[in-house]
Amino acid sequence: MADAKGFLASGLGIAIISSAVFGTSGSFAKSMLETGWSPGAAVAVRLSGAALILLIPAVVVLRGRWHQLKDNWLTILLFGLIGVAGCQLFYFNAVARLSVGVALLLEYLAPVMIVLWLWISSRRRPRALTSAGALLSLAGLVLVLDLTGSVKVDFIGVLWGMAAAVCLVIYFFITAKENDTLPPLVLASGGLVVGAVVMWLVGAVGLLPMTFSTANTSLGPWETPWWVSVGGLVILATVLAYVSGIMAARSLGSKVASFVSLTEVLFAVLWAWLLLGELPGSIQLLGGLLIVGGVVLVRVDELRGDKRAARVDPVAERVLDHANDVEPVPGP
Repeated sequence: MADAKGFLASGLGIAIISSAVFGTSGSFAKSMLETGWSPGAAVAVRLSGAALILLIPAVVVLRGRWHQLKDNWLTILLFGLIGVAGCQLFYFNAVARLSVGVALLLEYLAPVMIVLWLWISSRRRPRALTSAGALLSLAGLVLVLDLTGSVKVDFIGVLWGMAAAVCLVIYFFITAKENDTLPPLVLASGGLVVGAVVMWLVGAVGLLPMTFSTANTSLGPWETPWWVSVGGLVILATVLAYVSGIMAARSLGSKVASFVSLTEVLFAVLWAWLLLGELPGSIQLLGGLLIVGGVVLVRVDELRGDKRAARVDPVAERVLDHANDVEPVPGP
């Protein structure tokens, strides 16, 4: 029991919890979209509701230290504009031209982009286990998405999907950066406010349709009021997901956190099975095992790198607790 509590409190445990609650967003959103909600409206309400919920706790955490917002305004702006609004906006544009599976696969090329970027910027080739973990996780992702049969491929849609992947890379870099002057709750709240404002502006100028509905939604065997799905999307899939995701990224670093986030796809499949009756096939379950295997390989490689660095320089043992081994996280 103690070991279980310790794991849940660790960076890896928090990251998995974050992926699990992030994975509920698809099921809650789909139940809303089926009753007439437009994607833009669902995202705008999601971000707005979460921003309102986190606003008071964020003010309490600040304790009057408003200079923290002034000192970190660029980080908050980039997080909200790119990591929150941009990522979702580009993803929806990709979904408009591609199948959901292909769009999601393109977006989750982000971990590979992170490994390549760290390789180029540090001029250090990824170690064998990291490379193997990357390949294993991507192979598992393909199986989980079950991209068999005819798939519509649109070049413009591919570009939108790649843009979403770039936004996801920036999201991980921003959230993983050590910053003792900006609490995770304040970063999440500020980013959600920025993201909500951007989404409403995008809807106001007509780039995304804004259609709402108060019809009952279906979740599993239950027919529920519309606000149940909205509440789940806001509280579970956004408030809890973003706050825990930032905490996990700061604990694990951008590379490991990004690979753990791949399990979000597996959780999304499982939630869809429980809430929407979409039963995952055996090939998807196999893909989930490969994703977990890839995450484990990357994490093991990271820990081995920490021990090697600590033997060379004892000071590194403290520094590498939150860093990406010898691969620094660039500032925003």
